[in-house]
Amino acid sequence: LMSVSGIAQKLIDFSHVLVGRFKGGLVAVGIVTTVFLSALTGSSLPTISATIPLLVGPLEKYGYERRYTTAVLCSSSYLGYLIPPSVPVLLYCLISKQSVAAVFLSTVIPGLMLAGGYLMLNYFISDNYKHAVKVEEIKKLSKEGKRKAILSSLPALGAPLIILVGIYGGICTPNEAGALAVVYTVLIGIFIYKELGTKNIWTASKSAIITLGMICGLVAFSTIFARVLTREGVLQMVAEAVISISDNKYVILLMINVFLLLLGMFIDDIPILIIAVPLLVPLVTAFDINLVHLGAIVVFNIGVGIVSPPYALSIFLGSRLAGVQYGDLLRIMLLYLFIVALPVLFLTTFIPALSCWLPTLILGARTVGAW
Repeated sequence: LMSVSGIAQKLIDFSHVLVGRFKGGLVAVGIVTTVFLSALTGSSLPTISATIPLLVGPLEKYGYERRYTTAVLCSSSYLGYLIPPSVPVLLYCLISKQSVAAVFLSTVIPGLMLAGGYLMLNYFISDNYKHAVKVEEIKKLSKEGKRKAILSSLPALGAPLIILVGIYGGICTPNEAGALAVVYTVLIGIFIYKELGTKNIWTASKSAIITLGMICGLVAFSTIFARVLTREGVLQMVAEAVISISDNKYVILLMINVFLLLLGMFIDDIPILIIAVPLLVPLVTAFDINLVHLGAIVVFNIGVGIVSPPYALSIFLGSRLAGVQYGDLLRIMLLYLFIVALPVLFLTTFIPALSCWLPTLILGARTVGAW
């Protein structure tokens, strides 16, 4: 609804006034948006479903190629896994019996490092995916035009404000905040911007239902595949083969990453947690690896799995929503994966302080344990 009611365009116009003069500024807004939205929803797929219709079309008018904006949003979709609250962290703590607060805090520094790395990479490569003619037209925006853009965007800013204030203010649940935002969007689209009608509402509803059906289908087949592998003992065999290579602590940590990354290439996040965590907890305990540290590693890995081909749900969904080819997204997403995501993952793995220092500082060594 936001994408067809005029709200999305007003928000993008407002963002352009603030950061449009910076290289890659508007795409950077998208990266930061995914951090907040995925933290609010606790999942990556709803974030993609919300941000791609909201940002890809309007940003294309400002010169950013559709494939680039879509790829960046898909790559950023799991950032909220690392910024609390996070559904994967809750499930990990339920299985491993660790402090929820401690594991929440363990992923904050890695999450901020990842977001910072994505912003930096976007700054350096975004110009390679722009239409020069359109960018020159946008640079001619006058002071009066900027003032009008800011004033006209004020009603649009109420939509994200309702969600953020409603949830973080304890006024309503995330579902209730979403419902309120829908009502607000309809009213603003009809009476303020006058771009929303019966036809637009029906089109938006139909698109949402089709997208939801596709998401459910992807998750369903992923769950079936995970259960087949579990029944046949394939995952247990892979785990035993990976961890039997060495008895060195650092090699074990490396093999855990390999194991989780392989799973993430074919299985969704929740099945990975259910399957892998019970296998890994006894192993890392034997090697005196901190379980809060392990939580950060596991959550980071399943986030990376969301954007790792061949079975990358984010790529399938992003491709469908934006109307671009799978291969066009893959080439750009691999840049973000290999240049930023994997290096930050390995830093988190081999430098326990990145995940354990903050929870130890706030909750104490007794809660976190030795690291």
